[in-house]
Amino acid sequence: MRAKYLETLNDAQRAAATHGDGPLLIIAGAGTGKTTTLACRVAHLLERGVPADRILLLTFTRRAAAEMIRRASDLTGQAQTAKVWGGTFHAVANRLLRIYHPAVGLAAEFTVCDQADAGDMMNMLRSSTGVAKENRRFPRKGTLVSIYSRCVSAEEKLSDVVARHFPWCAEDIEGIGTIFAQYTQRKRALNLLDYDDLLLYWRQLVTDSPAADAVRSRFDCVLVDEYQDTNRVQCDILRAMRAGRGDIGVVGDDAQAIYSFRAATVRNILDFPTHFPGAAIIKLEQNYRSNQPILRASNAVMAQAKERYTKDLWSDRTSAQQPVLAHVWDEDAQCKLVCDQVVKHLEEGIALRRQAVLFRAGHHSDLLEVELARRNIPFHKYGGLKFIEAAHVKDLLALLRILENPYDEVSWHRVLLVLEGIGPKNAQRIIETLTSGEESPLARMLHDPPSPPPAAREGFAALREMLQACSGLPNDNADEDDAPAPARVSVAAQVAAARRFYEPVFTKVYDNAGMRVRDLEQLEQIAAGYRSRRRFLADLTLDPPTSTSDLAQPPYLEDDYLILSTIHSAKGCEWDVVHIIHAADGMIPSDMAVSDDDGVEEERRLLYVAMTRAKDWLYVYFPLRYYHRKSRFGDAHSYAQLSRFITDDVRKHFEERTMAMDEDSECSDIQGSGKRVDNFLRELWK
Repeated sequence: MRAKYLETLNDAQRAAATHGDGPLLIIAGAGTGKTTTLACRVAHLLERGVPADRILLLTFTRRAAAEMIRRASDLTGQAQTAKVWGGTFHAVANRLLRIYHPAVGLAAEFTVCDQADAGDMMNMLRSSTGVAKENRRFPRKGTLVSIYSRCVSAEEKLSDVVARHFPWCAEDIEGIGTIFAQYTQRKRALNLLDYDDLLLYWRQLVTDSPAADAVRSRFDCVLVDEYQDTNRVQCDILRAMRAGRGDIGVVGDDAQAIYSFRAATVRNILDFPTHFPGAAIIKLEQNYRSNQPILRASNAVMAQAKERYTKDLWSDRTSAQQPVLAHVWDEDAQCKLVCDQVVKHLEEGIALRRQAVLFRAGHHSDLLEVELARRNIPFHKYGGLKFIEAAHVKDLLALLRILENPYDEVSWHRVLLVLEGIGPKNAQRIIETLTSGEESPLARMLHDPPSPPPAAREGFAALREMLQACSGLPNDNADEDDAPAPARVSVAAQVAAARRFYEPVFTKVYDNAGMRVRDLEQLEQIAAGYRSRRRFLADLTLDPPTSTSDLAQPPYLEDDYLILSTIHSAKGCEWDVVHIIHAADGMIPSDMAVSDDDGVEEERRLLYVAMTRAKDWLYVYFPLRYYHRKSRFGDAHSYAQLSRFITDDVRKHFEERTMAMDEDSECSDIQGSGKRVDNFLRELWK
């Protein structure tokens, strides 16, 4: 008897959800219900008798995994779905390495550093190695982290990565290599792993370790979401995990592969049938988001792709309104027209939050933001700092990282620098003293601390007191033979103690202290749900909250606002009305991405992703003229070309509108004569 939830699926979705044994590739077009399909796949496996703890579900956010598992639980009514191994690649790697760490030579208490921490360590090495000369530019820490991660994730040599993606750093390859070599050694000495290490050690665990067979046989089925966004190392992991075991199912869309800057490669999904011979391929083409005219235009864009899984999205939702391609005079005209259309739809009952303006790069919305403010149209721009990247949050977490891994020099450096009276040189001197003996740096700090500068004595004493209260170690005045064993301090209590120490410090250092205090209070509330400090730090590092009040905009009395977003940030979202601005060649595609065919093809997919975010109305704007001076009244300008992706075959699916210049429209009702000029000229020839 067929389960009730399967009756709600269309034929292709049902075939994917109930697939039997063997590799499965689900090509899920935009808006075709892939999340529902994958949740039903999990439910079906459970009903087939596959134990929940033998199902591995890999997604790109913890929330996505939790949502699919929750849906599967609702469909089956089985509470055991909570035992499904679900999470991001990095979170699952961390969990497996905690279990099997001896097999790859890791210590049990290793800690994970995020990209900002990695950047801080590289910055320290940048200075200590002396490779950065004062008389010329050398890559900053953010660039170094990007180069390093691309080399590791894409499995490409430093020279090749620099030549292709960072050519301005070509003269510094030797210095960059020196930093990377010392960075790797330093991490190992401090028992630190970065994001890339988690994947590398997982790959080693399942390919070349005594525990390889145990890890492979731990799961009966592996499911992967957003497979087009995986990199080469992740593909290697999956192939090793399923070596000799064919039960793997992946969901993805080659037409939405837009993250090559993170070393993701579309080759993984295109080559899936080769990597997993005998794979079944099921295409989901019925779209539940957009109307048919929008889908026709989107399909036409992707029809030009050189290599793809052929599919044509279709919808039962018909509409007489075609997408609009608006030709405007310049950026100012574009901004005014976007605002006019936004207000028009607002008056028709489409709330601002159900409308979005999408663009290729963050700075493309600069002029629009000014016009929106002038028109009193509230907006929220997606991007900026994540919660865990805010300075005050990282400061507090550094205190906890020291408690978890006393050899974490990056965290010691960060904590010491927030103390009044301690600068980089004194911080380095204190760290060298703490790490010089046989004793743990934390124990040395509590029992035999180095001397701080006179101005830092009060703060230094408060730091020692906080660390002692949270560490569970006896203080230096206690008689260890007579003193009772210290009580276990909860994670929330540790965060509270760290916050009490830190608040007086950062109110002197940071602006908007009130907002920042609320972030720390939120950390304390999050910590209340954890029994392990290690798990708390790992979850925050690998899957942090998305935002912080640090960069919040001034509040509006109304709760409605227009969405501004880069196309990359818009993936996975949908709105009733979508405005795509700057559809000019050099903007879409970006002039930074057209050096090779792969870059051009990814830019095409970006436009496709942007178009398929729209449910009912789609507007694409093409400014004819761009100014190259700070003042638009200068005469340095150029005429643009329409995006190469909007060919004649694509344009026939649009309603094209050409907006007249302001000067023309202002004088359109005035009629006169040019006879006086003609008479003047005739007199000259006599």
